[in-house]
Amino acid sequence: MQVYVEKPKCTGCSHCFDVCPVAVFQMKDRASPDVNSDVAPPDAQWKGEHIKEVTDKWSSVQDGHHHFAEKFEGGSGGISVAIQGPACILCQACLVECEGECIVITDDSNNVYKSIYK
Repeated sequence: MQVYVEKPKCTGCSHCFDVCPVAVFQMKDRASPDVNSDVAPPDAQWKGEHIKEVTDKWSSVQDGHHHFAEKFEGGSGGISVAIQGPACILCQACLVECEGECIVITDDSNNVYKSIYK
């Protein structure tokens, strides 16, 4: 199983981190040296900028989360990194909870699953 986060889309909501039963995701500060330590391809790695459509959609939402924060502060903010992708059991909980629609999972048969926010 291969899992990565399209980091320019990640709002830092931490829903993936909260719902994953096997701890695939870890929240990192955006400036952390290992923020791109999952298997994300170059175009999905963090380079310091968000995708405009995601920013426009989530920047003014008041839902108790600290969207687009530089640091992870115990409940939101920062950026998600799929540090334990091979542990994924394909329960798909993260796929329906991801506000930024930024999670990509490829199973062992090369089927690709992408998050679609409920």
